[in-house]
Amino acid sequence: MTLSPDLSALLALLAGLLFIMGLKGLAHPKTARRGNSYAMAGMALAIVITLLQAGVTDYITIAAGLALGAVVGVPIARGIQLTSLPQLVAAFHSFVGLAAALVAAGMYLQHYAFGLLETRETIEMSAGAAIGMVTFSGSILAALKLQGWVSGRPWTWGGRHVLNLLLLLAIVACAVAFVTTFSPWPFVALIVLATIFGYTLVAPIGGADMPVIVSMLNSYSGWAAAATGFMLEQPLLVLTGAIIGMSGAILSYIMCAAMNRSFISVIMGGFGAEVAADVPAAADGKVAKQAGVEDAAFMLDTAERIIIVPGYGMAVAQAQHAVKELFNTLTEQGKEVSFAIHPVAGRMPGHMNVLLAEADIPYDAVHELEEINPEFARSDVVLIFGANDVVNPAAQTTPGSPIYGMPVLEAWKAKQVYVVKRSHRPGYAGVDNPLFTMDNAALLLGDAKDVAEKLTQAVKEG
Repeated sequence: MTLSPDLSALLALLAGLLFIMGLKGLAHPKTARRGNSYAMAGMALAIVITLLQAGVTDYITIAAGLALGAVVGVPIARGIQLTSLPQLVAAFHSFVGLAAALVAAGMYLQHYAFGLLETRETIEMSAGAAIGMVTFSGSILAALKLQGWVSGRPWTWGGRHVLNLLLLLAIVACAVAFVTTFSPWPFVALIVLATIFGYTLVAPIGGADMPVIVSMLNSYSGWAAAATGFMLEQPLLVLTGAIIGMSGAILSYIMCAAMNRSFISVIMGGFGAEVAADVPAAADGKVAKQAGVEDAAFMLDTAERIIIVPGYGMAVAQAQHAVKELFNTLTEQGKEVSFAIHPVAGRMPGHMNVLLAEADIPYDAVHELEEINPEFARSDVVLIFGANDVVNPAAQTTPGSPIYGMPVLEAWKAKQVYVVKRSHRPGYAGVDNPLFTMDNAALLLGDAKDVAEKLTQAVKEG
């Protein structure tokens, strides 16, 4: 069975609409499941459209590829921990980029062998290979950084900007040479240079800028897919790639705005200094105080308004369910409990929202930065589970700080603040947090899950 061109175009439009509806649904936790279903339906329809096009005959090879992908992908998806989701997303981006480069190379070999190369095709191949390999190498490095197998500190060599500019110019020169001569050597050089360029783009990124880079690489993967669609003359792939590319770019811009950083400054070199030693933070002669679980439980027992701030430490400890139990215990006692979410908390966009949704935290209890910040001043207790940079008052008080100007959760305005941490070390950005030494703040040292469980037990007994 082969679809007519008109029916194929109509179904492709329907698939594109399902993708857009899926993206719209993912904008809010309440509709995320439905949005994901729309996107899955759109992808299933897109696969069917592709398989029923004229010229597609080798179904055995296609089925083998789909089966192999399922055998590898399903166990990974089922077994992945939410704390490892950012690096998995980055790794998946790398496959999209590599696929685009492989398609470009395959198209070149096929067309060159039969003398069918045209200028338009070589332009598409150059774009697909260049964007694809930048996405591939950059995503691999980002995944290694997020996994901790490569240091997250930024590469701060002073000549990196000149090197990046030279690499970009060399890639453009190779593309021009390839388009005008059809020779394979400029094409090979372009692939090699683009691979190096992807590494040098991501290497300077560190600390709190990593969520932006994950989003940016998502955008790159979309443009790589769009370039592949042009090469294969598949309008649906062009449409899908453009949706991914533009949505990723918009999300990167929104996240940069949330951090009060320009997108160009992130690309030119993120911040993330050496992590300080494991000693109590000190400022103006003050030392961070430590509190016991019983002390915190007593304050929670007498409090009326409580705000919980989740961070990456909660994700690492897989403490979301223990925090949900604490939330239930407090609300059953008639207390007003809210969750404060920072746009870049965690290691990828929406990381904390996913964790709280997994633990079935009510959507109406979860609030974004702009909505929750005015509430801190009227709160009795703030519980911070593993967050650091997103509650750092230095963003407002210390002009010389790398995070100065970044919008943060103003947790320090509450009557009492408890910070649940494993140690005194600063956050991922490597910046000391003056909050720890404030008079109304104290540290609850320990694993976030263990502390949450002990707090719940102590509140129940109190």
